[in-house]
Amino acid sequence: MEKLLVSIPDAATALSVGRTTVYELMRSGQLDTRKMGRRRLITAESLRRLVEKQD
Repeated sequence: MEKLLVSIPDAATALSVGRTTVYELMRSGQLDTRKMGRRRLITAESLRRLVEKQD
């Protein structure tokens, strides 16, 4: 089964950027997040959208 939500470090690895850049993308609304307990996770769909938009 494919992951629907990824952690911030995993998103940084997937995008080949640093954690600070991921936080900036979250603040600007380019990455959608969900709160699961105390953790903030990024939707896999928003990662795909961001990459596709860069083409």
